[in-house]
Amino acid sequence: MNKKRWLYLGTGTILLMFCGLIYGWSLFRDPFGEVYSDWSISQLSMTFTISMISFCFGGFIAGKMAAKRSSKQIILLSAVLLFSGFLGVSNLNPNNSELSIILLYVFYGIIASAGVGFSYNCVISTVNKWFSDKPGLASGVMMMGFGLGSMILGGIATLLIDITGIFNIFKILGIATFIVIASGAFIIKSPSLKVDELNSQSYGLTPAQMIKMSSFWIYGLCAVLVCAASLMVVNSAAPIASAYGAPAIFGMLVSVSNGLGRITMGWLYDRLDRHKTLVLDILLLITGGSSLLIGALISSVYFIIAGLLFMGIAYGGSPTIAAAFIRNYYGPKHFAVNFSMINFSLIPAALLGPPLSTFLFETGGGSYQGSFIAIVLCGFISLGLVFMLNNACKNESNRL
Repeated sequence: MNKKRWLYLGTGTILLMFCGLIYGWSLFRDPFGEVYSDWSISQLSMTFTISMISFCFGGFIAGKMAAKRSSKQIILLSAVLLFSGFLGVSNLNPNNSELSIILLYVFYGIIASAGVGFSYNCVISTVNKWFSDKPGLASGVMMMGFGLGSMILGGIATLLIDITGIFNIFKILGIATFIVIASGAFIIKSPSLKVDELNSQSYGLTPAQMIKMSSFWIYGLCAVLVCAASLMVVNSAAPIASAYGAPAIFGMLVSVSNGLGRITMGWLYDRLDRHKTLVLDILLLITGGSSLLIGALISSVYFIIAGLLFMGIAYGGSPTIAAAFIRNYYGPKHFAVNFSMINFSLIPAALLGPPLSTFLFETGGGSYQGSFIAIVLCGFISLGLVFMLNNACKNESNRL
C-alpha cells in the first residue's frame, strides 16, 4: 500500500482532534452559566443533546454526498460550518439571554455540530480506504484523536477562557479550527485503485439492504445499551470521583482511557474476530460497572478509579468496533452511509443514559449505586445480544 497513507492517517487524526472539541461542551457550560445566570441546567444540557442529534444527521448527509462529491469538498464544507457556528457563538449578546439560548442551540448545537458530523464521516470513510488490511487500527487511531480532542484542546480553551472570556475563545476556536480542517481538506485523498483493488472495494450492501438484516438491528441495540451505560459515568466522572474520596481531576481518567480504548480495540479487532473483540469490550464494561459498585459499597477509592478506567476503555472501544464491523461485514462500497446510520445509536443512548443516571441519583438519595447496578445490567444484556449477533451473522452469511 502507498506510504502516503500514514500521512493521511496522521492528518485525519489531527482533524478529528479539532472536531472532538464538540464533546467538550461540559467545559463551556459553567462559563456560559456565569454570563447567563437565568439559564437553567436543563437548558444548558439541551445544547449537548441537540449537538448529538445534529452530529448524527451531519454524518448521514456527508455519507450521501460522498457518492457525488470529493472528500475535499465535503471537508471544506465542514470547515465552513464549524467556523460559522463558532463565530456565531462568539457574537451572542450577554444582555439578551432569551435570544442567546436559541442562537446557542442554532450555532453550536446545529451548525457547528453538523460540521463535525461531516468531517467525522468523510475523514474516517476516506482514510479507511487506504487501510483495507488494518481497518480496526486506522479507525482506532483516528477515533482516539476525536476522543482526546475535548480533553487536550478543551483543556487549553478552558485555561484561555480566564484570560479572553467565553465569547472570545469561540472566535479563536473558530479561526483555528477552520485553518486546520481546511488545510487537511487539501491533504487527504481517496486512493486511485487498481482493477483488482477496485473489485475488492466495489462490493457491499446498500443501506436499504443493510437495514433488512437482523444483524444490523441486534448490533444497533447492543451499541445503544453500551453507549447509554457508558454515558452514565462519562457525563459524571468528576462528581463520581469526588463523591468517593478521589480528587475531581481523576474524572479525567475516563477521557484518557477512552482514547486508549479506541486504538486498543481497533488493534485487537484486526487480530481477533468480531465476536471476540465485542465480548472483550462488553466484559470490560461489566468489570467497570462492578468495580464502581464494589467501590461504592465498601468506600474504596481504588475500586472507583479502576472502574473509571475500565468504563473509559469500554466506551472508547465501541465506536472503533462499529466502524470496523460495518465496513468488514456489510462491505466498503456504501460504508460512508452505512457507518452514519449506525451512529444514530448515539441519539437514543444520549436520551436514555444521562437522564436515567440523574433519576437514579435523585431517587437514591444522592447515591450513584443505582447507576452502577444499571451499568452492570446493561452489560449482561449486551453480552447476550453479542451471542445473538453471532448467530444472526452465521445465518446471513449465505446472503452476503
